[in-house]
Amino acid sequence: MSELSVNHLLGIKYITKADIDLIFETADHFKEVINRPIKKVPSLRDITIANLFFENSTRTKLSFELAEKRLSADVINFSAGASSVKKGETLIDTVNNILSMKVDMVVMRHPNPGAGVFLSKNIKASIVNAGDGAHEHPTQALLDSYSITKKLGEVAGKKVVIVGDILHSRVALSNIYALKHLGAEVKVCGPKTLMPKYIESLGVEVELNLRKALEWCDVANMLRVQNERMDISYFPSTREYTQQYGLDKELLDSLDKEIVVMHPGPINRGVEITSDVADSGQSIILNQVENGVAIRMAVIYLLASKIKQQ
Repeated sequence: MSELSVNHLLGIKYITKADIDLIFETADHFKEVINRPIKKVPSLRDITIANLFFENSTRTKLSFELAEKRLSADVINFSAGASSVKKGETLIDTVNNILSMKVDMVVMRHPNPGAGVFLSKNIKASIVNAGDGAHEHPTQALLDSYSITKKLGEVAGKKVVIVGDILHSRVALSNIYALKHLGAEVKVCGPKTLMPKYIESLGVEVELNLRKALEWCDVANMLRVQNERMDISYFPSTREYTQQYGLDKELLDSLDKEIVVMHPGPINRGVEITSDVADSGQSIILNQVENGVAIRMAVIYLLASKIKQQ
């Protein structure tokens, strides 16, 4: 298979295992490009991409922008904080104005779940979802699974626990879809108040005890607590959360095996993970960042190939 089954990347639940395999294969090629002295390829010289961020994001935005520039695409950056959206312009109007500038692809982060799906039905451009509310964040899940593949050889058969604020996390949901597609066993771990009611219907088990979860897993993906999405208090205090669900070196070293530690960033050091764990040999957090650029290059390249055929 040499092309994606979809014209947009709206969420992991809309793509197949063959799509994921193709993205990984393409990312391998781009990873090699990123490590050359000249890090650019002219693949997308005739493609224009608009980055529309209706929510703040530093790392994801930088990663996408770098991926686009490495592929030689023309890039327009749009930050909604300083835009007409504040003056009441609708999402469709905003995007149509940008598309009238002859944009081929839109990378969008939006606070509302389903914003990318809505857009894909209403405009002519390829949409990449860079995070929609607490719904999905597909490129993060792809780079996480890709990072596990690079570290452990494959995802199939591996035991992965996702720890933390599962309720508000689009990273958790996309990761569950991707890991299940690729044949991993998945558990989630965190306070009961931060578990969505539907979570077990996704084929994952809930484990409320962090030590038990770590003793079970090969990989622990530590999520931060998303205070900015909380309108009520889900646990008594940050200190208490850290005591029950924070990963420190003492706990990591007390396990009878070496596990791989991941984090999608930004890290609240000293809350869900201590600095000595984040910077330890078991952590692949910086590999995730590097792999993120290669994965996003692969996604953009594969979607752009479909645009060129149209």
